[in-house]
Amino acid sequence: MRALVRPPSSRLAEGLLTHQERQSVDIDLARRQWAGYVETLMDHGVDIVELPMLEDCPDGVFVEDTLVVRGDLAVITRPAHPSRQPEVASAREAVASMGYRLSDVTDPGFLEGGDVLSVGETTYVGHTLRTNPEGIAQLARSLQGETVAVPLSKVLHLKSAVTALPDGRIIGYPDLVDDPSAFPQFRAVPEPSGAHVVLLDDEHLLMAASAPRSAALFADWGYRPVTVDISEFEKLEGCVTCLSVRLRTPPSSTGSAPAPRR
Repeated sequence: MRALVRPPSSRLAEGLLTHQERQSVDIDLARRQWAGYVETLMDHGVDIVELPMLEDCPDGVFVEDTLVVRGDLAVITRPAHPSRQPEVASAREAVASMGYRLSDVTDPGFLEGGDVLSVGETTYVGHTLRTNPEGIAQLARSLQGETVAVPLSKVLHLKSAVTALPDGRIIGYPDLVDDPSAFPQFRAVPEPSGAHVVLLDDEHLLMAASAPRSAALFADWGYRPVTVDISEFEKLEGCVTCLSVRLRTPPSSTGSAPAPRR
């Protein structure tokens, strides 16, 4: 597996907020936490491709929003807020250099990767302030399988509310999910940040240290939680999923791809 990441800007504290009150952000701590997140991915065999830091893009560290990658196809998103649209170009360049096929979301569509969750052959897409019906329709035309639009009003992105376990069960914090019945095999977790996991393999789940009861629940279910402290990013509605783009089926390199960190 490879993962695209982007270092946080010194303007991180200026990042957009939709459902939370603004809090003080410690940028030095955020940088250490980001480095720890990247190191944890590497410790579990993930090759890191680091995109350039974008000083004038406070939300640039949330790189997941720029791409939706399935197999050898990379759908290049179109963020809804103008301040985020400059983030897309370098992400597009990186996956193009790796040999991915490209499909671009275009006007009047808006789509952010944090709104997209694939489970088997089904892709759930959040209809939120950041992703509109035209963006969902364009994504559906690019992907194979079924695409299901999920209206959301309580969180920033779909993956702020739910993610999926390796066995296909969808986990979420019920108070933040508009309609849990939209998801088959929905399982409730006891903390909001417990709803966010990155699948490192069929056993290990990367998750935030702020959800110890959820980690204990996952352990009871037979998984091995791997926790990281991302408190400064949580202040900006961030979570473990949005700090990277996981590339699980990389195509053959064209020879010009960025060299991964190992």
